[in-house]
Amino acid sequence: MRVLRVGLTGGIGAGKSEVSRRLVARGVVLIDGDAIAREVVKPGTPGLEAIVEEFGDEVLLPDGTLDRPKLGGIVFGDGERLAALNAITHPLIGQRSQELFDTAPDDAIVVYDMPLLTENNLASVHDVVIVVDVPVETQIERLVGLRGMTEADARARIAAQATREQRRAIADHVIDNSGSLEDLDTQVDAVWADLVKRAAGQIPSN
Repeated sequence: MRVLRVGLTGGIGAGKSEVSRRLVARGVVLIDGDAIAREVVKPGTPGLEAIVEEFGDEVLLPDGTLDRPKLGGIVFGDGERLAALNAITHPLIGQRSQELFDTAPDDAIVVYDMPLLTENNLASVHDVVIVVDVPVETQIERLVGLRGMTEADARARIAAQATREQRRAIADHVIDNSGSLEDLDTQVDAVWADLVKRAAGQIPSN
């Protein structure tokens, strides 16, 4: 057995969290990119200090925490401002991710939940890539119904990410999360069986 690095990604509203929860229940070590992204910009961190220096106090809430929607509104659609934000956060996220990876057991299956895996060309650093996929209209229904977005906002967020085709092109496994939870469980079981075999060296990985 050896540590198996697995990238998990999918478009906004595809339901990666449902898949990651099921994989954790089966025994993976999860490194949650979204959780780390929040951790490295908590009050008192060098990350938040650098963001305030770059974008101003207007990106802070009254309690001193980061106003993520406000910051998102500044960088969304502005490549230069987004690059400035990424230059601050990506190294911090990478460092923290590596720290968590280093604490994993030698025979662990480590799943990186990374929303922007495709966009950041990170498929090659993983042994296996899992893509959670649903039709765009399903994404929109979930974003409007569950997150309270307008349809226009939902479509803009989806358009800013990689396309379904781009994600599927780098996938070793595609999990269709547009059906029932029972169907999702069946697919996760199949993926889990494959990951165990790969970790044991029974199937060559990338």
